[in-house]
Amino acid sequence: MPLSRKALRRSYQAAVLLSVLAVAPLTWAWLTSSGHRAVADSAPGWMSEVPGAPVALVLGAAAWGTTPSPMLARRLDISAELYRAGKVKAILLSGDNSRAGYDEPTVMRDYLLARRVPAGALVLDYAGFDTWDSCVRARDVFGATRLTVVTQVFHLPRAVALCRAAGLETFGVGDDSARRWVSTYSYAAREFLASAKGFLDSVVLDSAPVFPGPRETTLDAVLRPG
Repeated sequence: MPLSRKALRRSYQAAVLLSVLAVAPLTWAWLTSSGHRAVADSAPGWMSEVPGAPVALVLGAAAWGTTPSPMLARRLDISAELYRAGKVKAILLSGDNSRAGYDEPTVMRDYLLARRVPAGALVLDYAGFDTWDSCVRARDVFGATRLTVVTQVFHLPRAVALCRAAGLETFGVGDDSARRWVSTYSYAAREFLASAKGFLDSVVLDSAPVFPGPRETTLDAVLRPG
């Protein structure tokens, strides 16, 4: 039996509403982060676009044994550039260490140490299980108030928006070289769902991180004058 014109109209309206709801979190992330992000290596003077901050927050990504994945390595390279340029004084390495034999923060630290970033500038967060957790823990566990978050370009609007929603004065730097990798498309597609979850966690629910504390003073020690 064919649908009536009224039923067709309601179906169309429902489809439009669902489409709007699907893209709303992405739009929120994009607008919230607008004016607060830059693309690394986009132009010779890209570093001048980045304001100084006490700390760079490097968000974790896959580690292959003791080696960072190419995406994670680029995030770390950018954080090292920011440190050497005097844009940040400390680097907070936030990643997943939820199971035995998998330790993103330690892999991140070792990578930077091998590139002559001093150990005294590195702070490790072993419970950065997702972007919202990393932002909230940077604020509550490590005492950050202002930072530069480092990730890939497709993730950057959400990362900046979530850290700003957590009350952190945040600028973001993204790596765009990942467009060369096929896997990037799957990560970009995930942003639809991840943005929706991030919006719920930050704006609607104000969710606590998986491990909310206790307060650590490692970042304070790095930033302490003298």
